[in-house]
Amino acid sequence: MSIELRPLRLPNDYEALAALLNACWSEPCTAQRLEEDDAKLYTVGHTYLDENGLLAGYDRTRRVAVTEQDVIVGYVWSWRAPWTEPGYLNNTLIVAGEYRRQGAGLLLLEHVIDWGTSLGATTLVAEVWDDHPDALQFAERRGFAVERHAFQSVLNLDRVEPDRLREAETLKLLESGGLRFLTLADEPGEESERKLYELYKETLVDIPGHMGEVPDMQEWRKWYLMAEGYAPEQVIIAADGDNYVGVTNVLHNRQTNGMYHEYTGVKRAYRGRKIALGLKIKAILLAKERNAAYIRTDAHSPDQSQLGL
Repeated sequence: MSIELRPLRLPNDYEALAALLNACWSEPCTAQRLEEDDAKLYTVGHTYLDENGLLAGYDRTRRVAVTEQDVIVGYVWSWRAPWTEPGYLNNTLIVAGEYRRQGAGLLLLEHVIDWGTSLGATTLVAEVWDDHPDALQFAERRGFAVERHAFQSVLNLDRVEPDRLREAETLKLLESGGLRFLTLADEPGEESERKLYELYKETLVDIPGHMGEVPDMQEWRKWYLMAEGYAPEQVIIAADGDNYVGVTNVLHNRQTNGMYHEYTGVKRAYRGRKIALGLKIKAILLAKERNAAYIRTDAHSPDQSQLGL
């Protein structure tokens, strides 16, 4: 079978791309979401080499692998944002299961390598499911090395007893100690978002696997705060007086009626007091009140693993 690469044809390709991505991603996406995310991106890239000779700036390239009948069977997206680690390119590469081992993946990867080399990139980063040995072998045979290991946890909410959680000793101790829990819907507005941004700036850099810088506030709002499934009443905040000291952002997926525990951060001076646990309990209660089917989250294991070339 003959497979070749071509640029994306948008918006026509969105449906096929969503179907391909949904064969791999744990939370489904839609063509509409892909189009909305594209609308958030810079329209023209601008890269350069910084004072250390490392790639900086922002740009992206995308290609699809297609059959002779123009059926999309593979996709690659390579990109960097202004806050990406110098020298690095982030990558998503997927090939439909029935078309693997036919050269599509190699064509897509070679495109990224050629593009990255022309820009002056030093490192390619990608992620592989740990229960997908063929994909891991494909990456390792081509020079990628495991750098860190992340795993997903899913809580089926039909087994949760909300009354027991509401009476949890952790919540009682935190609230009796002067902390209050609220949501962004309780205190809307630019001032609250600014306080949340400052909280993210301190805590995001401590997340295992975080690389690069923290984006400016405008980009943070687009990609971190108001991600797909965002609602202000799902941004749970722990406050000490007017000071925001902890946050959990929970996203809702209408397709699956599931909740995704997207982010938790606690100020360094307040760590060790089980504030993060309190926020997670509040997130579970919120999901239960919404009659969600499950709540999912990602975390890094101590042995750390991600793929880098």
